Amino acid sequence: MQSINPATGLLIEEFSEHTPSEVESILADAHHAFTGWKDVSFDERARHMLAAAAALRADAEVHAQTMTREMGKPITQARAEVEKCAWVCEYYAGNAEHMLAPEEAVSDGSRAYVRHDPLGPVLAVMPWNFPYWQVFRFAAPALMAGNAGVLKHASNVTRCALRIEEVFRAAGFPDGLFRSLLIGSGRVADVLRHPRITAATLTGSEPAGAAVASLAGSLLKKTVLELGGSDPFMVLDDADIEKAAVTAAAARCLNTGQSCIAAKRFIVMDAVAERFEELFVRAMAARRVGDPMRDDTDIGPLARPDLVDDLERQVRDTLAAGARLLHGGKRISGSGYFYEPTVLGGVTPGMAAHDEETFGPVAVVVRVADADEAVAVANATPFGLGASVWTRDTARAEHIAAAIETGSVCINGLVKSDPRLPFGGVKRSGYGRELSWHGIREFVNTKTVWIA
Repeated sequence: MQSINPATGLLIEEFSEHTPSEVESILADAHHAFTGWKDVSFDERARHMLAAAAALRADAEVHAQTMTREMGKPITQARAEVEKCAWVCEYYAGNAEHMLAPEEAVSDGSRAYVRHDPLGPVLAVMPWNFPYWQVFRFAAPALMAGNAGVLKHASNVTRCALRIEEVFRAAGFPDGLFRSLLIGSGRVADVLRHPRITAATLTGSEPAGAAVASLAGSLLKKTVLELGGSDPFMVLDDADIEKAAVTAAAARCLNTGQSCIAAKRFIVMDAVAERFEELFVRAMAARRVGDPMRDDTDIGPLARPDLVDDLERQVRDTLAAGARLLHGGKRISGSGYFYEPTVLGGVTPGMAAHDEETFGPVAVVVRVADADEAVAVANATPFGLGASVWTRDTARAEHIAAAIETGSVCINGLVKSDPRLPFGGVKRSGYGRELSWHGIREFVNTKTVWIA
């Protein structure tokens, strides 16, 4: 297993995979730790979770630089990611007990109530694009609910996985309660089949999600999936065009465009399309591409060379189908895996960059006649993760939000996750929810207790 610096293409370090016997030992340790942890009070769990937040902040620069070296995230965004992980730890430390408190119910007995009991060790299959946040948004609620966590992280961010394990160890969690498995994707199925694993969560590609869901279904194990997205960013004729265009560039280029909830399809009404395109191109052109370790870098490298190849193909095929190149459009020569911030105009459904998820700084502008057509185009995708609607009329926006087939809609703002709000998708973007009280209840046994 290798970590490659995507800014240089050079090897950082290599890791040996865990052997089958080591995996067996890790899973046994996780189960043993769970048997004690499930009976620990919420106050005690919260004490450790708050210590995890403190440990993250104490070594924030180490964690941020590890992310940037392994997957190319601009360093300022990596620092923000560390802080967000500390926030989610604090959020669940302060709210888990209330979220999982027994609920009194009316029945024909003298008393009835509902408990929320932990399930056991949960397998988390996580991606490289937000190598800390994706893990902590699972781990904080899962551990506060009384479960154990077993992480199979993306192979190119193995050092991140080990540093996350160190955070939980430094915070005083029981040995084995959170462990990282150093295995390739081909061995996930064996871990999921293991009787110690009670459930699984996956954030990643559609094929990976389908494979895990299929196997988990045959094993009758609960899953939560957060998969791809082709998020619409809808600009109506009464929008604040200047603000929309600036936000659009930020929404497309966050994490170098390597985000499931990054805005990807910019659906703009004809009445304001020309002005929006002008301002959007200007904002995209102003994004600074360069060394991700520099504080003034907006766009770093893509995480792997194959991602650059995919973007090249999508742009080439879209232009060949009749789209217009408004800005950028090619990889940047030299060392590392860099691609220009790119804007394509005249895009219509059926073109590659419209129908497929683009994982990089490539934006497509789709012109529509009215709001009804905007909704139709927004929904013309197999994905349904997030959407952004821009208009000065809030009532109009809320009406549109009800019609869009996504897990979240942000009005006059970019799509983002927040520990206080549920996060997840519909259609081929997955199912289940993370964050808020919805997320912490995904991996618990909702148990009815009835008393005669």
